[in-house]
Amino acid sequence: MGRAFEYRKARKMKRWASMAKNFTKVGREIAIAVKEGGPDPEYNARLRLAMQNAKAVNMPKANIDNAIKRATSKDAESYDELVYEGYAPHGVAVIVETATDNTNRTVANVRHAFSKYGGSLGTSGSVDYMFARKGIFKIKAEGVDLEELELSLIDFGLDELQVEDDGILALYAEFEQYGALQKGLEELGLEVQSSELIRIPSHTKDLSDEEVEDVIKLLDRLEEDEDVTNVFHNMNEE
Repeated sequence: MGRAFEYRKARKMKRWASMAKNFTKVGREIAIAVKEGGPDPEYNARLRLAMQNAKAVNMPKANIDNAIKRATSKDAESYDELVYEGYAPHGVAVIVETATDNTNRTVANVRHAFSKYGGSLGTSGSVDYMFARKGIFKIKAEGVDLEELELSLIDFGLDELQVEDDGILALYAEFEQYGALQKGLEELGLEVQSSELIRIPSHTKDLSDEEVEDVIKLLDRLEEDEDVTNVFHNMNEE
């Protein structure tokens, strides 16, 4: 196993290691969902998913309720979801998703990170075409008939089903079918452990160990930023 593989494992652990970072992220998810569809999760599908993601990172119920209340107040912060595109060192394509209440701060931080670590911030559309946007839902595999589940969800846009090592099922759908698959899971009474929209590269770049280290420095710096919600790239991690 190469250093990129070890990096992938370490980065996953790091992503969920900081409770404060996680709470900030899901808190913003809740705020954006409430702004879009109101504070009642029964009538707001995005809020239901945001609340489930909050539970997945062990956010206490009181914190979730407080986040919803804050989002409905007159003084609630308004967050913009912005996407930045560019290249890391060695031609690795990078997409940075953000949720921010200060766009000037965010773009300055993202531009500085690319510049400092040998990358270059590009224009909208410069690398987006290299990625397919998909939705992923995770549910517990225990007691689930995989064949029956797959047949039941095909009409709701299920694209792919994968069994992960930790007893979790990962269900994939095209971006346009994200809401439909969520509806299908709810109709079947299946509890979603977590969900998110991801970007999968159409091709990946093979790098040497030294080149991987160069890219990691930029990715780590971007992920440390409080405004950054997700970072995607096309570096080969195998």
